Amino acid sequence: MTQDYDSDLRVYVLDTNVVIHDPSAIFKFEEHRVKIPMVVLEELDKLKVGPTSVAADARQAVRTLDGVLGQASVQEVMAGVAIERPDGSTLGSISILMPRQTTVEHSLSEHSNDNKIINDLLELQKTTLDAEVVLVTKDINMRLKARGCGLQSEDYHNDQLITDLQSLTKGYHHVDGSFWEKAEAIAAQNPSGDKYHVMSRDVLQQVVDGQVFLNQFIYDDNDFVCRTYQDDGENIAIELLNHGSMMRQKAWGLVPRDIHQAMAMHLLLDPNVDLVCLNGAAGSGKTILALACALELTVEKNNYKRILATRSTRGLDEDIGFLPGTEAEKMQPWLGAFTDNLEVLHAEDFDPASSEDYIGAKAPIQFKSLNFVRGRSFQHTFLIVDEAQNLTPHQVKTIVTRAGEGTKVICLGNLAQIDTPYLGPTSSGLTYMSERFKGFAHAGSITLQGVARSRLAAYAETHL
Repeated sequence: MTQDYDSDLRVYVLDTNVVIHDPSAIFKFEEHRVKIPMVVLEELDKLKVGPTSVAADARQAVRTLDGVLGQASVQEVMAGVAIERPDGSTLGSISILMPRQTTVEHSLSEHSNDNKIINDLLELQKTTLDAEVVLVTKDINMRLKARGCGLQSEDYHNDQLITDLQSLTKGYHHVDGSFWEKAEAIAAQNPSGDKYHVMSRDVLQQVVDGQVFLNQFIYDDNDFVCRTYQDDGENIAIELLNHGSMMRQKAWGLVPRDIHQAMAMHLLLDPNVDLVCLNGAAGSGKTILALACALELTVEKNNYKRILATRSTRGLDEDIGFLPGTEAEKMQPWLGAFTDNLEVLHAEDFDPASSEDYIGAKAPIQFKSLNFVRGRSFQHTFLIVDEAQNLTPHQVKTIVTRAGEGTKVICLGNLAQIDTPYLGPTSSGLTYMSERFKGFAHAGSITLQGVARSRLAAYAETHL
């Protein structure tokens, strides 16, 4: 039976994984009441020690809570402290949910912290008659258990910018038939033959039948290719590209196999694009494209001083200390994709081993753990972040803000292969970054199509 309440206010109780996922989550519940269970504080206390990103997020969450509750009296903390916003306003309240003696008939066995939190919420629900009690957790199984006990529960959606992966920006639009014929049918066009052509934003969006942002590509069935270059709100300047030239691009001997790889390579080689997100299935060419362009820009063109390769090791929560050797040697098992692709790029050399040694001396390729990225500042670096789909939005922000002067950041990932327990395709940091940076003049995103690795890999991707 559903309880009717006199107001629309809610009591949101946050699980540990929510404040780890977003240490500033307590500010995201507007006028509602927020409660942090004592069990959550105990878990944060255990997680806060160590060099990992999870430990850093736990420390940040604790500092955030202390900033709100630190000066309040015991009575105020129990009653609820008004949450002061960054702009100085106050909205909603926060308090600590103390453990309670279970009196509910169908309570859970308290062998786990999740069960303890659910039992505390059941007791809270009995005594809270003016508002609905809602558990907020990114743990799907905990949400199911809570609902089974008669509690409302939901995921944390504040940093989830899309609800359907189909609406994720791909970085390009395909126009059936002829682009120019469709544009002419809407409004007269007078291409001057120059590199750029200016047209109305409304006309362009009608042609592609969708939203248009900077650094998106448009192509049709007649080998027309362009990139949105400038946008003043009313008109958009498109950069006219040659399909043949796009397909003949070369980076460290590598040429694109299809138009989508060509678009990705165009962004990777553009010195005015500081951030590139590449999403695609396993074998679609993400890593080899990024590595080839990194070598081209570092060794041949001297645009960058070094190549720094790193990747997520299951959401940054696994320690690499038990592996022998230096940090680079510890990261070798995780970064095998880079060394494999480096071998492929030099497989036809007379002496591949000496070629790789030459690259190591000419353009130092460094392997770093993301656990130790915080506090660093990377100058004139080509930074490749692999497996970025396993990062949270907060972790993505931590990495991108490390980019110093003259640094280019490349984030690679496959949203169909997320290994972090509390992330999904729509809540992944890779999705968040692609959506947040669309329209930024110095960023671009491409979703690669097909599997270029082999016919076996292509068949497996579509049939297994």
